[in-house]
Amino acid sequence: MSAYDLIVIGAGPGGYVAAIRAAQLGMKVACVEGRGALGGTCLNVGCIPSKALLTSSAKYAELSHISAHGIAVEGASLDLGVLMARKNKIVGDLTKGIGFLFKKNGVDHIEGWASIPAPGQVQVGEDSYTAKNILMATGSEPATLPGVEIDEVDVLSSTGALALKAVPEHLVVIGAGVIGLELGQVWSRLGSKVTVVEYLDRILPGIDGEIAKLSQRALSKRGLKFQLGRALKTIEKGTNGLTLTLDRVGKDKVEQIEAEKVLIAIGRRPVTRGLGLEDLGVSINARGFIEVDERFSTSVPGIFAIGDCVPGPMLAHKAEEDGVACVEMLAGEHGHVDYNTVPGVVYTDPEVASVGQTEEALKEAGAEYISGKFAFMANSRARSTGETDGAVKVLATPEGKILGAHICGAHGGDLIAELVLAMTKGATIEEVARTCHAHPAMGEAVKEACLDALGRAIHA
Repeated sequence: MSAYDLIVIGAGPGGYVAAIRAAQLGMKVACVEGRGALGGTCLNVGCIPSKALLTSSAKYAELSHISAHGIAVEGASLDLGVLMARKNKIVGDLTKGIGFLFKKNGVDHIEGWASIPAPGQVQVGEDSYTAKNILMATGSEPATLPGVEIDEVDVLSSTGALALKAVPEHLVVIGAGVIGLELGQVWSRLGSKVTVVEYLDRILPGIDGEIAKLSQRALSKRGLKFQLGRALKTIEKGTNGLTLTLDRVGKDKVEQIEAEKVLIAIGRRPVTRGLGLEDLGVSINARGFIEVDERFSTSVPGIFAIGDCVPGPMLAHKAEEDGVACVEMLAGEHGHVDYNTVPGVVYTDPEVASVGQTEEALKEAGAEYISGKFAFMANSRARSTGETDGAVKVLATPEGKILGAHICGAHGGDLIAELVLAMTKGATIEEVARTCHAHPAMGEAVKEACLDALGRAIHA
């Protein structure tokens, strides 16, 4: 029976980063993964392959409007097999890279599905291991709808939507969240008619409402069709494809849509089955998340949990921060994650990025705040590249402390980093506004939004 200081269950972003950091801190560490490839959902069937497809599809879509630059393209065609092969190679190279990092840092990789028969014990197949501490980083999986069977042929989860062998004539996406919009735009760019169906009367739940409206307007211009305030009731398969029955929310009206493929993208749920948590007495809340304290300890001593399987934002970078903080505290150091400064990004065109409080949340709380906004239409760099949709929005206390920042625009996922750092270090909107920003650059919109909040925008 092999003995370890720490066994990590799950080699996704949270798990593999935690394992490497623990090894750096001098622990004897093993990481157990049953998928057959390291990297978890994010690397294998999530963040990375979707970004590869978004990039490839963007290059293809760009050909349709590149004539505005005086460039003529004749006979452009799509080879979906090559496009998918590129995506697969990126994933394969990165999974091998994690294996290299494990070897470099002395982390043992144990292949197989793990269970925890007792505190301090991990079972993988026929093999048993002991550990002073066990860290669960088991991630999440696509959520499902009652009565809707996902077969990954006609009715897809995000996994199936990343591996289609042909461009569907009409793809209906159920859910206007991050996953639905990203994958919807991939297939729209490649030639599908894409209809996004959402139960709420808006897209991107949880994102600042004003920014979400800018995103919807821009995505509509790029070909996505939206059916908001509609609930999916049934999907019926016929000789000519799929028929979806929708209820108009609050209007006692039924509609039908025909589709070739349907993507169910209503969110994700934690993966905790098969671990033996019920027998151990590990506390799980009503939504299926493992309950932990500020040290990521579960209700059972010596067993910890991080990432998507615990409450909080279901984001790869949040899981990484969880993992580092957890093992640093196990090593006697001071680990901490400020969840108010964890950014979220939607990698559509234009991108949507957000950190901190939304304006709706501040109004609901009755908080006093000031706001500033700057449209990319007035940004010189955006005008020169033709990426003028969207805006930067900042929210702050009357004294200037930044409460939240929200961006809809090209490179929003990169631009948000400046405002995340400002919030983390306590910089005020005045200090951001007085920071010299390169010209011409998209980042000037961040400066101008802060100036606008102070009532002295130059270019607005």
